[in-house]
Amino acid sequence: MLTDSQETKAIIEGLLFISGEEGIDEKQIAEVLQMEVIWVRDIMNELIEEYNHPAKGLQIVQLAGVYQFTTKQEHAHYFKRLINSPSTATLSQAALETLAIVAYKQPITRAEIEEIRGVKSERPLQTLIAKLLIKEVGRAEGTGRAILYGTTKGFLDHFGLKTIQELPPLPEKEAEIEEADLFFERFQQELMENGEK
Repeated sequence: MLTDSQETKAIIEGLLFISGEEGIDEKQIAEVLQMEVIWVRDIMNELIEEYNHPAKGLQIVQLAGVYQFTTKQEHAHYFKRLINSPSTATLSQAALETLAIVAYKQPITRAEIEEIRGVKSERPLQTLIAKLLIKEVGRAEGTGRAILYGTTKGFLDHFGLKTIQELPPLPEKEAEIEEADLFFERFQQELMENGEK
């Protein structure tokens, strides 16, 4: 069991960071640190208080029983400025593939996206959320209650669509092509026709 309070907090910060948007609950933290849940709760309360300081750019929140790092609402206009800057206007191939999969398969979990793409997709998902193209639309049933993703109104505006039903259909003859490649090709075509904003 860890005894040094600062080291314990540092490890918990690392756990919060690597758990990303999925977050981590008190029981998981207690198991990793081999300590009682009640002590974890006390440390988490201290960390939450420390991150509430104006000098901190992040905060720790507890949502649906899990803790996670988030940005602060009062800094939102800076994040929007970054998203709208010319250097961040384009989407990477990974983000475009992920966006296409979400658009055609929504609501969909990260695990399902990764199964289609065959690679980890946390970073592309974060990019798409930051660009307001996708959002959390609920939680899946069953163990873990994984986050479900769907497209936003911003997505529709970006691609000049009134509703998601206006997405081009996936032709039957292309059914044997790998799904991620198919999605990517379809969205490349959409980008060329509509242009990046």
